[in-house]
Amino acid sequence: MVLPKQVKLVEVGPRDGLQNEKQFVSTAIKVELINQLSAAGFPNVEAASFVSPKWVPQMADSSEVMEAIRRCPGTIYSALTPNMKGLEAALAARVDEVVIFGAASEAFSQKNINCSIAESIERFRPVARAAKDSGLRVRGAISCAFGCPYQGDVPVASVVSVAQMLDELGCDEIDVADTIGVGTAAQVGTVFDAVAQVIERSRLSGHFHDTYGQALANILAALQAGITIFHASVAGLGGCPYAKGATGNVATEDVLYLLDGLGIETGVDLSAVVAAGDFISNAIGRPNGSRAGKALLAKAAATV
Repeated sequence: MVLPKQVKLVEVGPRDGLQNEKQFVSTAIKVELINQLSAAGFPNVEAASFVSPKWVPQMADSSEVMEAIRRCPGTIYSALTPNMKGLEAALAARVDEVVIFGAASEAFSQKNINCSIAESIERFRPVARAAKDSGLRVRGAISCAFGCPYQGDVPVASVVSVAQMLDELGCDEIDVADTIGVGTAAQVGTVFDAVAQVIERSRLSGHFHDTYGQALANILAALQAGITIFHASVAGLGGCPYAKGATGNVATEDVLYLLDGLGIETGVDLSAVVAAGDFISNAIGRPNGSRAGKALLAKAAATV
């Protein structure tokens, strides 16, 4: 089994993880979380979302958060920007990378934004062009790449097609996301091999949810398929809105434990991430969703 010697780990907890929390998380707590994650050594932190507060009230203070964080040199701070207004706010907040998105499922696209996949991607064209003109990185995300809550199976050809559309917009990286966590290891290899026929593997990333407990197995399958960029959320922050009671994002601590065990370098300090996971779980009053995090915290407490 040939695995990469190094991977890039993108921490998405501050944005993707917190955005669905019902109780508003204070700006100070968000800033402290991002600062702890930056200090842990992540090369990329998804920190904010410049969307309408009407739709995502949890991200209403994104400008204040970006103003207050302590930026680590070389760290990429990303923000979701669905439109030109969002991009303008992101530019004012001095983000390093903007994130745009499209679904691989026509049913998902119609249900959520009332337009086709092609139309949704076209809406991002001016955003991507303006971001590039401003010197920002652009990352594209493909949601429902392994399954859809409305149509079920998603054709691999649809994932490839959306990847090509995002590539044509000038995306530096393209995320292949298992939005509802239904993917399996065999499916992961098939999908990434297909997308890699049109996009360099080095520009593809895996974004896995753990709804069915398959995220770590899927990450290993993606590693075997030559993928070297992965997303994860500290303490497993973020539920899955399409499956009631289900877990969402794979926990960063669990991914790091896997990668450390495989001898794969990330440049990220696992113990610092465990501490950050403990901090945010206590701060928002929710159970820590990381098995490795909880085990390592218990081990540390037992040796005190």
